[in-house]
Amino acid sequence: MRTLDLLNGLQDVGATDAQVLGVLPFRDRWFGKTQAQESRAAVDGMRDEVGEGLVLPSIRESERYKQAINKRTTLSELGYNDLEYPFEILVEKIRTSLGGK
Repeated sequence: MRTLDLLNGLQDVGATDAQVLGVLPFRDRWFGKTQAQESRAAVDGMRDEVGEGLVLPSIRESERYKQAINKRTTLSELGYNDLEYPFEILVEKIRTSLGGK
């Protein structure tokens, strides 16, 4: 929220025309297919603050990221395509903001 407040303040005085692409929840804890209550509350709070459209798919808390880095491979190659999804959406938002480059 501090970042959004700072950005709004800078926009108000004409110091920037930057826009927020989205809010990326990270360390979202799940137990199997069930999201932890604390994580759900945090993501819901983000949606309440910035609106549904700005909250991107969350990055789940998982040791699989470290495994992929240590093995110098991708999550998909390890069989965890679902963990790549937030990054795919983020890359698409960045491309779109740059004019589809």
